[in-house]
Amino acid sequence: MSTSHAARDIDTSRPHSARMYDYYLGGKDHFEVDKQAAERVAEAYPAIFVCARENRAFMHRATRVLAREHGIRQWLDIGTGIPTEPNLHQVAQSVVPDARVVYADNDPLVLKYAERLMRSTSEGRTTYIEADVNDPQSLLNAPELAQILDLDRPVALSLNALMHFVTDAQDPYGIVRRLLDVLPSGSALALSHCTPDFDPETWQKVTDIYTSAGTPVRFRSQKDVARFFDGLDLLEPGVAVGHRWRPDAVEGDAPTDAEVSLWTGVGIKP
Repeated sequence: MSTSHAARDIDTSRPHSARMYDYYLGGKDHFEVDKQAAERVAEAYPAIFVCARENRAFMHRATRVLAREHGIRQWLDIGTGIPTEPNLHQVAQSVVPDARVVYADNDPLVLKYAERLMRSTSEGRTTYIEADVNDPQSLLNAPELAQILDLDRPVALSLNALMHFVTDAQDPYGIVRRLLDVLPSGSALALSHCTPDFDPETWQKVTDIYTSAGTPVRFRSQKDVARFFDGLDLLEPGVAVGHRWRPDAVEGDAPTDAEVSLWTGVGIKP
C-alpha cells in the first residue's frame, strides 16, 4: 500500500475533522490549519479534550464488552481516524487474540499511517480500506473486506464520533441500516455521537466553526441518536452519556455530562 499517493492527496489548505480530533487527543499528526480550527473549537467548548478522551475510552470499553460477553471476533470500524494507540484491534486482540478488524476511512492521512493500523497478532488479522461511509455499498464490496471478515458470522459495526459528520440530507439512518442489513444475527452496533443536549448555545458555536471550515455537521439529541439502534437489542445502560456507559473504576472527580456531551450505546442484532 503506497503512502506517497496519500501524501500527494493530503489537503493542507483547510482543516480536517480527523486531524482536529488528533489534536484534541494530544497527537502530532495534524497541520497548523487543523490546530487553528481545533483551538477555535476549544475556545468555544473548552471540554472538547474531555469529550475526545471519553469517546476513545467508550470505544475501548465497548470493544472489550463485545469480545468478552458477546463472543464477537470481527469488527468493521468506519471513520477510523488517525491511529492512536491502543487502536481497536489492539484492544480486541488483548481479549481475543484471533480477532479480525477492518478499518475504513476516507482521509488520505489515515492511509499514510495505515501500516500502524495493521500490526496484528499472529492469530488475528487486520486491514485498511479507503472508503466513505456515504457510499456503504462500495465499502461493503471492497475485496479487502471479504478477505478479512466472514459476513456469515457476527460482526461489530463500530461508528465512533462519525455519524455527526453525516447530515440529515445524506440519510444517516439509511446508511447505518444498509450496513447492518448485511450482517448476521448476533452482530452489533457500537456508536458514539456528539450532542447539543446539555449546552445548545455552545454546540451551535461548534457547529458554526466546523461548517465554516468546510465540514458540515449535525449534532443530535438523545432521541435522535437512539434511532440508530431501532430494531436492535440495546445493552444496558441503553443510550447513555459516554462516561456513564459501563464505566471502569476511576480515581478523582468524574466529568460532567455537559463536559462529555456524547451519547453512546451498543445494540445487538436479533
